[in-house]
Amino acid sequence: MSPSPERTALDLLDACLEALSHGMDVPLPEGSAGARVPDTDGSDELVRWVLERLEDVPRKPVNVFTRQVGSLLVEFRSRRSPWNAAVLRLLDDSYNFAATGPRRHDDWAHDVLAVLHRSVLDPRGWVRLDWDCYNSAREHVPAYPFDPPTASQFPEYLHPLDTEAAVAALAVMTEEWQSEPAPVRSRPDRDAVLADARIVLDRYGPTAGYWTNAMAAASDPAPDFLAAGLKGTDSHPFLTGEYLNGLDLFDELGLIAVNESEVGVFWSFGAY
Repeated sequence: MSPSPERTALDLLDACLEALSHGMDVPLPEGSAGARVPDTDGSDELVRWVLERLEDVPRKPVNVFTRQVGSLLVEFRSRRSPWNAAVLRLLDDSYNFAATGPRRHDDWAHDVLAVLHRSVLDPRGWVRLDWDCYNSAREHVPAYPFDPPTASQFPEYLHPLDTEAAVAALAVMTEEWQSEPAPVRSRPDRDAVLADARIVLDRYGPTAGYWTNAMAAASDPAPDFLAAGLKGTDSHPFLTGEYLNGLDLFDELGLIAVNESEVGVFWSFGAY
């Protein structure tokens, strides 16, 4: 099915804002903020709102422009869908990767690899969190920060999780690997964090399966991620061991959600 014009406009605007926030010189989507176009679901109103806001952002100094566009991008993505808003609240303040791709193979490992290599887009056009999308390190390691195992090796690196353990794994990705002052288990907003994690995973439906690279799940599909926190989690490696651009990747926790049509990939990175 071809995407609707409204969705195409939102996707193009998202890509434009992301590029501008990274200092790239790209043209704005065609059309003006005041253009009169049919609006059946609020999409066109959202596009107009963003373009009007963007017109008011001074282009110089460049660092201020990119920072303000980045803030506008976050707000735009949050307004676009409740799922986006939950992902951003949960994962946007720490070093995480979150992306969904289509499922096209019986062996979904191939679909996960496509997500890690950024060769597919979100089937619904929803938010992707990817700090390294424009990282020059990808010239040396194309999937950076990942250097994942082959599809045939996935059974050695991944273990199944039950749903509540998957929720907890996603929730602790809000933590920092080093010097975390407030683990999720002791936060006053613990229930809100878990609620956002459930919203994110609800996307994949009641028949979804979950897998993790956490070693604790090798013997138990319901490890207590909240009690352990990120600092107490050991995982099979999906990350590169190469030292690039002054960054050493030393810890990770991954969660994969799979249903009949989509694969969701969520990863937390420890680096210094």
